[in-house]
Amino acid sequence: MTSRKRLQTVLAGGIPDHVPVTPDTSNMIPAKLTGKPFWDVYLYQDPPIWKAYIDCAKYFGFDAILDFYHPIYFPGLDEEPDGKETAIVFRSPERIVTQQYLKANNKLFWDPTVTAYYVADPPTANINPLDISLPTTPEAFEPLKGVREWPQGAELIAQVKREMGDHGLLNMPCGVSCLIWSQQEIYDFYDDPEPFIQKRDEQLEYFEKKFHLLMSMEDKPDMIATGGSGTLTFQSPDTFRLLGLPIVQKITKLCKEAGIPSHVHSCGPEKELVKILAEETDLTIVDPLEIPPMGDCDLRELKRLYGKKLVLKGNLHTTDVMLNGSVEDVISASRKAIDDAAKGGGFILATGDQCGRDTPEENIFAMIETAKEYGKY
Repeated sequence: MTSRKRLQTVLAGGIPDHVPVTPDTSNMIPAKLTGKPFWDVYLYQDPPIWKAYIDCAKYFGFDAILDFYHPIYFPGLDEEPDGKETAIVFRSPERIVTQQYLKANNKLFWDPTVTAYYVADPPTANINPLDISLPTTPEAFEPLKGVREWPQGAELIAQVKREMGDHGLLNMPCGVSCLIWSQQEIYDFYDDPEPFIQKRDEQLEYFEKKFHLLMSMEDKPDMIATGGSGTLTFQSPDTFRLLGLPIVQKITKLCKEAGIPSHVHSCGPEKELVKILAEETDLTIVDPLEIPPMGDCDLRELKRLYGKKLVLKGNLHTTDVMLNGSVEDVISASRKAIDDAAKGGGFILATGDQCGRDTPEENIFAMIETAKEYGKY
């Protein structure tokens, strides 16, 4: 089977030739594999992170699921880009700092925050310039030039799917499981929940319209992502039921009717979330099912309880096993996960969230080979 067919078989409830294997290399490992400064990938789009990920999947030979978060604008639904321009306000061998501005009436109106692009780490956005010893209004700056241009909209989706080919699936976000993202918003919600309920209803309407627009494209996504990192980190289960669950229910129902798999990614505590998703939604697949201390999941238990309702994807420890463990540790953990959850299908061997930048390549290869050999059906 090709990777694409293997993943499609599992998501449709069938039995593949072997357990699919999708280590979450996310963005740091693909960026590192380019051999370029990370700012080439994130700032100059040379290559963009989606292409770096596809190249990474081809290099290692795993079953790719590309979580495609590049913005796609639909006229009449999404607001057009605000017309801001980007300037470089600081440059050193370690980082490039950018700040956006609007030009009006021959004046420049600068954003209050900056973004730092690092030589060997992903960027950090929304930084107060004073916190990194920069003025709020730049004393000097240079225009951002040399950003590589790529197609946009439906044309971009078509190119991504062409480049992916049979190496995997394109997972497009549409929906969200979390509407509270910070400590301050927790206080705001308990002081006055009405604005959050209003936001929920607006999001329900927006994502339903977006779903139908995605399904109207000639080159449709292969999956729909409707989750959110840390769903039960800033939300209690009750808060999730009030704010996030109605959105997940609506989108997963639409996906089921359209015959397209739906996906929730939610790192952190997830045991109770998996129960709700299995019993109260039409969800297809959930990940990353992290073990303690980051999460609270037991893969064998989740397989026993929900393996007939959900495809489970996880859950090798990204630091103890993948980053700091030996090849033998990776093989042992991979075999245990396969023993715990692979029987009868409905399982994709993966990591518990994103692998670190310096994860040894031999550990990733060991995980993949274990799935191909030990995970045969």
